[in-house]
Order: sequence, then C-alpha cells, then structure tokens
Amino acid sequence: MTYREKYDLWCQSPAVDEATKAELRSIEKNEDEIKLRFDADLSFGTAGLRGIMRAGTDAMNVYTVGRATQGLANCILDAGNAAAARGVAICYDCRNHSQEFANLCANILSANGIPVYLFDEMRPTPVLSFAVLHLNCIAGINITASHNPRQYNGYKVYWQDGAQISGEIASRISAHIAKIDPFTDVLQSRKDELIRTVGKELDEAYLACVEQQAVDPEIIKAQADALRIVYTPLHGTGRRLVPQILQRVGIRHLALVSQQCEPDGNFPTVPFPNPEYPEAFTLGIALAEEIGSDLVVATDPDADRVGVMARGKNGTFETITGNQMGCLLLDYIIGALRRKGALPDGAYAVKSIVSTALTDRICKENGITLHATYTGFKYIAQAIEAEQRRGCDGFLLGFEESYGYLRGSYAKDKDAVVASLLICEMAAYYHGKGMTLLDARDEMFRRYGIFADGVDNFYMEGVDGTARRTAFMQKMREYTPLQIAGEKVRYVRDYLCMQCRDLQSGAVTPCAKESADMLCFETENGNCIIVRPSGTEPKVKLYYQIHGDSAQQTQEKIKAISKEMNALL
Repeated sequence: MTYREKYDLWCQSPAVDEATKAELRSIEKNEDEIKLRFDADLSFGTAGLRGIMRAGTDAMNVYTVGRATQGLANCILDAGNAAAARGVAICYDCRNHSQEFANLCANILSANGIPVYLFDEMRPTPVLSFAVLHLNCIAGINITASHNPRQYNGYKVYWQDGAQISGEIASRISAHIAKIDPFTDVLQSRKDELIRTVGKELDEAYLACVEQQAVDPEIIKAQADALRIVYTPLHGTGRRLVPQILQRVGIRHLALVSQQCEPDGNFPTVPFPNPEYPEAFTLGIALAEEIGSDLVVATDPDADRVGVMARGKNGTFETITGNQMGCLLLDYIIGALRRKGALPDGAYAVKSIVSTALTDRICKENGITLHATYTGFKYIAQAIEAEQRRGCDGFLLGFEESYGYLRGSYAKDKDAVVASLLICEMAAYYHGKGMTLLDARDEMFRRYGIFADGVDNFYMEGVDGTARRTAFMQKMREYTPLQIAGEKVRYVRDYLCMQCRDLQSGAVTPCAKESADMLCFETENGNCIIVRPSGTEPKVKLYYQIHGDSAQQTQEKIKAISKEMNALL
C-alpha cells in the first residue's frame, strides 16, 4: 500500500481505537506528517524497535509493538515446543507507555501459549539480561528507549544467551513480522495461568551476583566514614538497586538527588535523560556542594549507562568521559588484583572499536589481552562467551565509550549497577591516597600518555532520513582524505567490505570477520576518524581518537579535525 492508503486504513479500521483515530484526524491536512508516519514501517533490527511514541506504522504504539511481539512469538514457536516452554522474561522502564507495552507483550505471548515472567514493576535493563539467564528463558523483552529523548520508546529483544539478539535472529523475527497484519493476526487473549509475576527474589539473586564483582571490598570499608557520594537516577530505574548495592558494600554517606528520584517518563528536571550531558548533573552538583562530596554519579533511565562528574583541583566539577572512566576502571581493576596477587591467568578486557586507543596502551603495558568489537554490547557479550567456551575465566572489564560497562558474566549487557559499585570502590581507593577521580585520571595520563576523544553527530531525520544516511556513508567511501589536521592518512578500513587499504604501499588486507557499516581513517601517527550510522537514532556519528604530548595539544587536534570534517560535510 501507499502511505496514504495505510493512513486511510488506520483511520477507518474498526480495530483501531478512537484516541488513535482522533490523533490521525488531527494531521489529515498535513501530507508531510502523514508520509513521515506511514511511508515505512518501524525497522526491526538487532536493537529491536526504537521510535517516537505516536500513531503510525513508523512509530512506537500498541499496534507496532503488538505486531513485533506476534512476530517474536512465531519465531519462538518455530524453534519447537521445548524452546517455547522455557518462556520469555519481560521488564520495562519509567517511560510513558512502557508498562502498557509490557503488559501487551505478556498478553500476546501467553495467548500464543508461551509462558511469561513479567516483572512486578520497572527494572534496570541488566536485570532483564540476568533474568533470561537465571530463569533459563528462550528470550527476553525490555520496553525502554535507554537514554533517548522523552518522546521515544523502544523494544529490546534478548535471546537465550542473555545478550541482545544477533543479526541472524533479528532477520528471522523480521521475516515473521513482515507477514503479520497488526489488526487481524495478533493474538491477545491473555492466559493468566501462563503469566508469572517476578520481582524481589530475582532482585536478591541479581544483587548477590553484582556484589561479587567488587574487586577489593575492604577498600570501601576503610573509607566508609570519609567518603561522600551523590547519586541520581535521573527519574529512572536505578532508584532502588543502585542505592541498595552501594549500601550493601559499605557506603555509609550516600545522598540521593530527591528531585530526580521519582520515576517520570517526562523527565521534568533534565533536557535529556542522558548522563553523557553535563546539564543532567546540575542538581547533583548543587547537592554535592552542600554536603561536601567530590563525586556525583548519574544513571540513565534504564540504568545500563552511568556517568560521573568529579571535583577538580580548583574546586569545580568536571566530566569524566565514558572513555576515561572505562580506562580508569580497567587500570584500577588490574592494579587491585595485582596487589592482591589475584590477577587471573589469561586476563583480558573487551572494548568497542570506537572506544579510546588508551585501552590498547593500558593492556599492552600490563600484559593483558584486549579484544575490540563492533559497537553494541552484544558484540562484547559474544567476545566474553567465546573466551568462556575455550575455558578462559580471565574477564576483567568490558566497556563502550558511550558510558556502558560490565564486569562479570551474570549478565550479558552493560550494567550501571555494577559500574556504580566499581566506580565508588575506585573512588574510595583514591580517596585514601588523597586523590579525587580527576587526580587519578591525570596520573593515568602521566603513566600511559595523553589520549583524547571527540564525537560529532550529524542528524538526518525525516522521511528521507534513512536514504540520506545511506548516501552519506557511500559518499564517505568514495572520498578518502589524504590528510587529517596536517597528518597523512595511512590506512583506510572499510568494515562493510572487511578490508584495510594501506595508502602508502597499496596493500589490501582483511580487517574483520563480520561486515558492518563503518569506516576508519588512520594517520601515520595512529590518530583516527571513525564514521558510522547510529543504530538507535537518526544520525551519523564521527569519532575522533587522538593522542599527543599534552591535553591542550590533543584538544586542539580534535577541534581542527572537527572543523575540517564539518566544512567537508
């Protein structure tokens, strides 16, 4: 059907509720808006669904969520009765309509004869990953849009390994979804006997696993009276479990930002519920100043990402970036285990390719194996799984530059709960040495070298957004910069064709075992620009990975590169 025909069908179908029809009638004279909402279906990929909450086929609403869930049910049933009998875990976050969508998923799966484990209230994303493994489920669903703006919601699907679905599973589910009429083919006759409510018992099992990831619990106890920490869940799901884990390990002085503790999908106190943005810390810093704390910790709405601002030498608070925190944690974990004589054989870390090259330096100088993966924590989970299959239990830390961290194998996704624990333990260690985390960062740079990272986001929204992003990546493949900020480009890695081209020798070698839409331009000095379309937002991201002799020099290089790329684009 054309987008107009789909619009008319939704306006006229007796299966569509009156509130949705009223919303659609309000745009009947806006052809561009109708096309935006109905020209395509909301894409189902390895991140599941993510979109703006509104009426239409290219949006998050009960009809698109219902269609996706029926597709998932059909895919599970294809795997056989034994697989289906293992059931599906479902949780949700604080966003508007999240609980409604979660209940709808439970209705549809149970109507298809598939058992459901439905959480009694909102939970962090990593708890869903843990539940899939702990309950031996065939799959899991989490209704969340993570750190996206307030108008978004999403639908993440996990498979039996506890990680987000692979491309192969996503393709199978998509094939089923494509065959489904959202108004006639979705079963919704809820079977209560197949729906089990779960909650506190799973929380306790999860927290016990998280607590085991502490590297040296005695450090926190030694600093318990002196250490003061401010925490904010940014109106999200971290509100219970983050304070609980910190109190369990001995944090005595934990101050919560009261204005941001109440779950609220409108996120009234922040422009974006994202701990990557300093603006999200305004209230937390005010509280830290009041109580004399050097550390503010913030988790995003589904508590899989965590950000930190720490006090510097001049008394003001400064962001510790996702890259810096990943390296601080890794360096601390290696040092703490080595001091205890507990650094495991075959010790390894995992990072995404777009994360800082400082990780490579830390691992090389400490004799630690480093695995680099594509963006998406499922790839980090796959690397951990591969090491476990070959009998290696040396996993130290996995992280992405976008503020996601994991230690341990109890879950297979990034976890802000365990990261908050590790950050506070590390802060306690440095506090005992008379240092803040910013002091520790600067000392780390002195030992390993100065590294800096930057990101530019180029938004390409609207009806033609997908086509523009595709054309953009193609243009970048046709254009090879010969210099970046005065440095000659030596290597071009195109992960789509999985080849690396040496511009000096002309040699072409493999650079990956799996294809992905990503480009990397590396200079003779080892500085990089990486280009990739976002998997969760309508934008293309440019990452700049720079090292130099001073912080000022690296920042100047990033500004120069960003200026060049903005002018080019």
